[in-house]
Amino acid sequence: MRNKFASTITDLAKIRKDIVLLSGDIGNRMFDNYKIVAPERFYNCGIAEGSMMSIASGLGLSGMRPFVYTITPFVTTRCLEQIKIGGCYHKSPITIIGTGSGLSYSELGATHHSFEDIGILRTLPDIQLFMPADNIELERCIYNSLDYDGPSYIRIGKKGEPIIHNENDGKFSHFINHGENIVIISAGPIIGEAIEASRNLKGEGIDIAVVSLEKIKPTNKELLMEISNKYSKWIILEEHSIIGGIADSILDFLNEHNLFSKIKLYKCGIPDKFLHELGNQEWTRKSISIDAKSIEKKIKKIV
Repeated sequence: MRNKFASTITDLAKIRKDIVLLSGDIGNRMFDNYKIVAPERFYNCGIAEGSMMSIASGLGLSGMRPFVYTITPFVTTRCLEQIKIGGCYHKSPITIIGTGSGLSYSELGATHHSFEDIGILRTLPDIQLFMPADNIELERCIYNSLDYDGPSYIRIGKKGEPIIHNENDGKFSHFINHGENIVIISAGPIIGEAIEASRNLKGEGIDIAVVSLEKIKPTNKELLMEISNKYSKWIILEEHSIIGGIADSILDFLNEHNLFSKIKLYKCGIPDKFLHELGNQEWTRKSISIDAKSIEKKIKKIV
C-alpha cells in the first residue's frame, strides 16, 4: 500500500501544482520519482512530527493540498495537539497518511503498534477517517480526501496486501461477498482474514457475508441500514483496540436507530492490553485470535 501511495501522489503532483508532500524521515527512496516531478514540493521534516503537522496545516490554509506521511503512531498520537488545533479547528485541508498501521510493525513493540489511532481521532470534529483494505480502496480514499475542504486521515498497511476488489468497482463501502447466516464488517488489510474465514466456512455449509467499511467517519449510515435489513448477527473485525474503533462507531449507529433489539453485535479486535510477547504480524494475529481460524471458531459458536 505504501508503494501505491507513492505512485498515486506522484501522478497527482504532475497535474496539480497545489500538491505538497511532507515526510517524517521515511520513504526517501520510495519518493524518488515524486522528487523528480516536484522537488520544490517535497519536505523531509525529520523526526519532528509535531512541527511537520503544523507546517502542513499552514500550507493547507495557504491554498496548498498537503499530504503528511510517516509511521502511524508518529503521525497520530505523537502530534495529536497539532492535528486537533492546526488541522481540525482551522479545517485545514491536510491528508494524513499513517503507514504500517495496526500490527504491521508488530515485532517492533509498543512504540510502533497503533491500536488507538481511530478511537482518538474519531473524537475530533471535522476530520474524515478512512481504512482502505487494498490499493484500489486506497486510491479512492486519496481522491475523496482531495474533494473535502478539511482534514482527512488514511490508515494504511505496509506492503504485500492482496487486491480484494474489482478495479471497475467505483463504490466506496460495499459487500465483498454475500451470505445467509451472518455478516463480518471490517476495514483495512485485516479484512483478508475475514475473506479467508468465509471461504473456509462455506465449504462447511455456513454462508458468511463480508463487508468492507472503508470510510469510518462519517459513518456510512445507508450501508449499515442495508446490512441491518439483511442480517441480525454482526461480527466487527478490526486490527484496532476493541475500545473506540469501528465496533464502537457502529454501536453508536445502532443506538441512534434503536436497533439493539434487532442486531446482535460481536467485537473481534485487539484486546485492551499491551502486547509484550512479540512476533510478526501473522503470529500476533493468531496469538490474540483475530486470524481466519479464530474467526471461524467464533462464527461456529455463534451460528
